[in-house]
Amino acid sequence: MKWLSYSYKGQHNYGALVNENKIIPAQAIFQDPPATLLDVIKEKPAVQDIKMTKESIDLADVEIQIPFMPPNNIIAVGKNYYNHVLEMGSKEDVPEHILVFTKSTNSLLPHHGEIELHQDITKKLDYEGELAVIIGEQIRDVSESEALSSVFGFTILNDITARDLQKKHKQFYIGKSLDASCPIGPYVLEYQPNEETIFHIETKVNGEVRQSDSTEKFIFNLAKIISDLSKGHTLLPGDIIATGTPSGVGSGMNPPTFLQDGDTVEITIDKIGTLTNTVRKS
Repeated sequence: MKWLSYSYKGQHNYGALVNENKIIPAQAIFQDPPATLLDVIKEKPAVQDIKMTKESIDLADVEIQIPFMPPNNIIAVGKNYYNHVLEMGSKEDVPEHILVFTKSTNSLLPHHGEIELHQDITKKLDYEGELAVIIGEQIRDVSESEALSSVFGFTILNDITARDLQKKHKQFYIGKSLDASCPIGPYVLEYQPNEETIFHIETKVNGEVRQSDSTEKFIFNLAKIISDLSKGHTLLPGDIIATGTPSGVGSGMNPPTFLQDGDTVEITIDKIGTLTNTVRKS
């Protein structure tokens, strides 16, 4: 099942996407619908039979919002594709352990939201198409064999990065947390136990394919990431984990090619959808 949050006729709501173009509102899914999609993740209410009703809404008639506000900063894993490590450095930079940083929730941006160029403070704004994992259970110290049972679902995330700020501060938070620099969505694909967790990621800028790879190429797989992050550290329902980006980022091109006013970035992950955003001057 795919979930989304949206605005329709001035009202905020969430629901399920069916047939790729119709939304079943929460009120037609749950007998007593939780207030937000985050509450669904937390409470796990019983889902009624989902079927087309007179309450169904055309996808084209809504404004898609961020899926939900997570309880903590977005947790992000860096250098998780070998070829991306090489384009940003050398094989000596391949990590032995997961590299972790966070992005402020202030940076979250919905599908079709405008990425701020922040031209007065950065000249090197870059894109990073990523698979994001959404935790569905409160967990701590889980084993790799247990880790995937804690997953609620998956979505798409664009880990927009100011490369010059990232280098200047020697720490990723500021360069990764500028306002309107973390597009996410448009949908959350709910995970069912034992389902395939390999996805293909493709990023286009102005229609040109820049990134194309599979999560099968992860240096650290999903189970390893979740297990390591949970060691002595509680993960909560709704925590979002960005799992790393493939090669093909702008700073890895020859010459480096950074985002400009008017650029359109599209990230497609099979089975989830396409996240589309345009860059605009601040």
